Amino acid sequence: MSQLQSHPVSTVAVIGAGPVGLAAAAHLLERALTPIVLEAGDGPADAVRQWGHVRLFSPWRFDVDSAARRLLESHGWAAPDPDGLPTGAELIDAYLAPLARTPELSPHIRYGTKAVAVSRLGVDKTRTIGREGRPYLVRTRTTAGAWSDLIVDAVIDASGTWGRRNPLGAHGLAAPGEDHGAAWSVGPLPDVLGTERDRFAGKRTLVVGMGHSAANTLLNLAQLAEQEPETAVAWAIRGDSPARLYGGGSADALPARGTIGTRLRGLVESGAIELVAGFTIDRFEPGPGGSVSVVGEVGGVEHVIETDQVAAATGFRPDLEMLREIRLDLDSTVEAPSKLAPLIDPNFHSCGTVPPHGEADLAQPDEGFYLAGMKSYGRAPTFLLATGYEQVRSIAAALAGDREAADAVELDLPETGVCSSSRSLDATSIAEAGEAGGCCGTAAGADSGSGCGTGETAATGGCGTAAPEPVTIGSRGLATGVLHGHSGERRELPQLKASGGGCCG
Repeated sequence: MSQLQSHPVSTVAVIGAGPVGLAAAAHLLERALTPIVLEAGDGPADAVRQWGHVRLFSPWRFDVDSAARRLLESHGWAAPDPDGLPTGAELIDAYLAPLARTPELSPHIRYGTKAVAVSRLGVDKTRTIGREGRPYLVRTRTTAGAWSDLIVDAVIDASGTWGRRNPLGAHGLAAPGEDHGAAWSVGPLPDVLGTERDRFAGKRTLVVGMGHSAANTLLNLAQLAEQEPETAVAWAIRGDSPARLYGGGSADALPARGTIGTRLRGLVESGAIELVAGFTIDRFEPGPGGSVSVVGEVGGVEHVIETDQVAAATGFRPDLEMLREIRLDLDSTVEAPSKLAPLIDPNFHSCGTVPPHGEADLAQPDEGFYLAGMKSYGRAPTFLLATGYEQVRSIAAALAGDREAADAVELDLPETGVCSSSRSLDATSIAEAGEAGGCCGTAAGADSGSGCGTGETAATGGCGTAAPEPVTIGSRGLATGVLHGHSGERRELPQLKASGGGCCG
C-alpha cells in the first residue's frame, strides 16, 4: 500500500489557475476530491493573458484536457474547430474562462490570492519523526495584502515559471545594470504590432535569446520596420550560429513552426535584422532618453550595442524559494524532479524524445506534494501542454488511491517533424512563458504563411499540424533509447513506463 493510500486525501491545494492547474482541479473533482485553486491574478490563466496576442503552434485538439472537456460539455459547451490554432487570448476566452465559470469548479477558485510559501503543518524541513501523514500549510497573501494559512492534505504546484525570467548576463547571473524595471527593458513577448506598436515604431530594439519567443519578436519587429522605415532590429545570441533556431524549414511537420526559421534566416541574410553571434553581456550602461549601451564580448573582444530598448527572450526558471520547507528531490542541473529530469534535459532532448510521464515520476519525498505543468520542467524548455494534462490526470488518480490508473500513462501526440540534435529547434517556450509552455505560433492576425509574427511562447503546448498524425504512447512502451545532445554526446535513458514524444520547448 502506497503512502497516499495509507493517508486518505480529501482537500488538495492547486497553485495556479492556468491550463494545467484548472485541468488538475477538473480531474480532482471527478475523483470526488476537493480542489482549492489559488490564482495570483484576477482571472484564469493570468500568465497566458500576458501573451494573448501570440498564436499557438498546436491546434485545439491538443489544447483541451479530457476531464475539463467532460465538465464543459455537461453544460453544453461546443469545442472550437479541432484543427484551429488559437491565440493565447482565444485559449482563455473559448476554453479556460468557461471552464473556470462552471458551477462545479467556480466555487473552488480563489483569485487575487498568491501562494507565498508551503510547509508541513507543525514541523520544519529538518523534522523527520512524525513528519509522514501531516497535512500541508499553504501561506497566502491577497492583492489587498491580507495574509492567510490554508491547511490541506496535498498540494499540486502548477504555478509555472512566467514571472521568473532567466538573466541576460553571462554565467547565469544578472549583469550589472540589468533592471527589468528600466525604461529600456521590454518583456519577453511584447505586442509589437498591436498595443505596444508606438513603443517600437521608429526605435532600435535589441532582442536577446535564441528560442521561439525571440523569433516571434524579431519577425514582428521586421514587419513593423517594413511599415515604419526608421525602425531598426538587432539580435544577439550567445552561440556562434542560429542554425538550430532556423530548424528544418519545409521539413518540419508543423508548417507554422517551420516557417519561423525560413523567414528569420531570410531577414538576417538580407540585413533586415542585424545578428550579433557569440555575444556575452557583461553590463548595461544607461544612455540618454532612456536608451542603453549593452556592453559585452564577441570572441574575447569588447563589443557594444547601442539600442533604445532590449527585449529579454532568454527563458524562465522556477520559483523554488516558496518551497524551501518542502523536502524536494530535484535534479541539480535542470531543477526538475530527479526522475523526470533525464527525460526532458534540453542538452539531450529535441522535440520528439520526451515521453509522457505520471505521478510516479513526479512524486517527492514529502508524500502528497507535486510539481506539475511547466514548473515541473524546471529550466527545461521541452514542455508540452498535453503532457501536463496527463501529469495531473495521473496525480489525481494517485491521490484518490487508484494506483492502477495513476500508472497507466498514455497519450496521443502528433508526429513532430524535426527531432535530431543537428536540426532541433532551440525552443524556449510557453516553457518560456509561464504556466504552460509548449508550441506556439503566429501572432494574432498574422499570416503564418508569410512568416509574419510567428513564434512560440509560454503557456501551452501540444504540437500539431492541421492534419496531425497521432502517435499513441502506452504505459507498457520502452524509452526512445539513445538521445542526442547538442555537442554530439550520447547518454542512455533509463527504462520508462512510457515512450514517445511530442515537441516543444
